[in-house]
Amino acid sequence: MADKFDLIVIGAGPGGYVAAIRAAQLGLKTACVEKWIDKEGKTVHGGTCLNVGCIPSKALLEASHKFVEAQHDFDDMGIQAGDVSMDVKKMMARKDKIVKNLTGGIAGLFKANGVTALEGAGKVLSSKQVEVSKDGEKAVYEADNIVIASGSVPVEIPPTPLTEGLIVDSTGALEFDETPKRLGVIGAGVIGLELGSVWNRLGSEVTVLEAMDSFLPMVDQAVAKETQKLLKKQGLDIKLGARVTGSEIKDDEVVVKYADSEGDKEITFDKLIVCVGRRPYTQGLLGDDAGVNLDERGFIFVDDHCRTSVPGVYAIGDVVRGPMLAHKASEEGIMVADIIAGHKAEMNYDAIPSVIYTFPEVAWVGMNEQEAKAAGIEVKSGSFPFAASGRAMANNATEGMAKVITDAETDRVLGMHIVGQHAGEMIAQGVIAMEFGSSAEDLALTCYAHPTMSEAVHEAALAVDGHAIHMANRKKRK
Repeated sequence: MADKFDLIVIGAGPGGYVAAIRAAQLGLKTACVEKWIDKEGKTVHGGTCLNVGCIPSKALLEASHKFVEAQHDFDDMGIQAGDVSMDVKKMMARKDKIVKNLTGGIAGLFKANGVTALEGAGKVLSSKQVEVSKDGEKAVYEADNIVIASGSVPVEIPPTPLTEGLIVDSTGALEFDETPKRLGVIGAGVIGLELGSVWNRLGSEVTVLEAMDSFLPMVDQAVAKETQKLLKKQGLDIKLGARVTGSEIKDDEVVVKYADSEGDKEITFDKLIVCVGRRPYTQGLLGDDAGVNLDERGFIFVDDHCRTSVPGVYAIGDVVRGPMLAHKASEEGIMVADIIAGHKAEMNYDAIPSVIYTFPEVAWVGMNEQEAKAAGIEVKSGSFPFAASGRAMANNATEGMAKVITDAETDRVLGMHIVGQHAGEMIAQGVIAMEFGSSAEDLALTCYAHPTMSEAVHEAALAVDGHAIHMANRKKRK
């Protein structure tokens, strides 16, 4: 029997590595198991987020946005850039360098904090034992506590089986070495819109096929409609109510069959990206006698503190209920490490922000107006367009709006939804407001720096009671 640990974490993604570091900081003897192998055959940390998700996609989004700015926007500012071109291979190399720096950084953090890194695939056995397998060799470790942070993988669908280089998932879409002329994207969710935006900016004719009839139903519909309009203006052809029924490879092209309200249709692409969601990764994770229960959707069943059905065994991140977001996983990891160390810890699941890193960005936290009304809550809301913002004008970023949703009776902030430049940064104001139980009046009485994009949030809060300064008000001051 190998060493015994106070805590063994399975998975070194943003949930697992954060949990491991926090636990070690709290004095627990901690190990973290990871099986991810990079192109060079080395074990790397960071999970989907750092290796093939959040970080590499943002590198491509930023590069492609700057390319579009240089093409179309610099001239308005008086900048004469001449003809610009994109070296896709160089863009990809930069993305890979960023990923390598960050994943290597986690290994350094483990060493600095005294976390033992175990290489291989982890499996939970009975009696809180963890089996680690690599290259045919197995070792079993004992732990007082286990945290499962195995993450998720892209969902595949039968009509479009993955075909190397032609039909790919989100991982494959980050590896194109040239811009496809005609690109299809199945799914108008966060990943589909981000990847579609990258290649649209670089010259692809992008068609997004979405089976649902509504666009971004989790976002307030005023913001969702504005976002759809802006993306369409940029060149994304988003087809709602388009259910993919089949595909065929012909002469290195992908012929996709789909059905909409008008009947059966076909469309041909050079590349197809399948972005229909992700599923929890539990393959080979649980031994037959582990005792950990899964729910009907394949997620590990946990309570509000991420405890599984086995005392001392926890699960966090994409493998459990709730939004599949890196920051949600990290906060759960911190909460669980604190609990294991004997501290009291809670997590507010009502105040988890979401961001879509298109341009402009889309960000939200809490309820949207339609959800609040469906829950029987009488709401008041205020919104403010960036077209009326001095900083937005200076930034050449006047598209979008900020919206604040409140309980009409108490004025408490129920949600905030933003589409605009830096929305992902501004949404933190809504998260903090909700975390402290703030009212719209609290935001309205706050002194915001001028000129900033965040002033739109201030004006939206003022607009809840018809008191916005820089737009025509429907209500008279009281």
